[in-house]
Amino acid sequence: MDTKELLKKVRKIEIKTRRLSDHIFGGEYHSTFKGRGMTFSEVRQYQFGDDVRNIDWNVTARYNEPFVKVFEEERELTMMLVADVSGSEFFGTDQQLKSEIVTEIAATLAFSALQNNDKIGLILFSDGIELYIPPKKGKSHVLRIIRELLEFKPKSKKTDVAQALKFLSGVMKKKAIVFVLSDFIADDYQDTMKIAAKRHDITGIRIYDQREEEIPSLGIVQMEDEETGELLLVNTTSKKVRNNYSKYYRDRVAYYKDSFTRSGAGVIDVRTDESYVKKLLGYFKRRG
Repeated sequence: MDTKELLKKVRKIEIKTRRLSDHIFGGEYHSTFKGRGMTFSEVRQYQFGDDVRNIDWNVTARYNEPFVKVFEEERELTMMLVADVSGSEFFGTDQQLKSEIVTEIAATLAFSALQNNDKIGLILFSDGIELYIPPKKGKSHVLRIIRELLEFKPKSKKTDVAQALKFLSGVMKKKAIVFVLSDFIADDYQDTMKIAAKRHDITGIRIYDQREEEIPSLGIVQMEDEETGELLLVNTTSKKVRNNYSKYYRDRVAYYKDSFTRSGAGVIDVRTDESYVKKLLGYFKRRG
């Protein structure tokens, strides 16, 4: 992609997603996440109606009368976008590639955070960390993130969600709002997820194409594994082959939902031919 074409694409995504974040998501994002980052401010004497859970028992014991901790909303938060750039993200049939939906959702979230003067960072992963952009503020920073999502060429086509979560825990010491964007055709990340979710407010956004859910009966077909590049002859008329594939796919989806919900993280499912706007908005409203 040459520079002119890239800038044109960035601009197109900026116009579309900026409008969404300005008119729809800005307020929802603020009400969903802003009140969650609270910092200790001071202690004062207990007043009728104060939440007893905020009583500072050490100070109360010292002065022999109840004192409560006062918290104030953090002025800024940090959003981390953790995006899967493995081979399976370049699958798409009807409307768009999964990677294109990932870019649009990430851009919409980034502009929503920008409106609230928050920092935004990016982690691109395959079976390793492909790119890390530390959190910063500003429109030019968001546009850089969009550029990377559009044109980045990963070294590997494989996926390892656990590696991405480990890296996140290593670089982000303070609590962050984290969105993990992937098709989650992976496993062995439940334990890493539990550790990361203890510190961060994490939401998994699963982007998938309905044609991936099962193999149609088309005879003997040559198929390429998007993550290994291996070419295979598959007898799609075999019911056993189709059932095994469907089970494998369903198991991965169930593992994703179980891993995230058990850790207290949120989950959103977005199909490539559906409106991600409705999905995100519904999620924000439920959490707000």
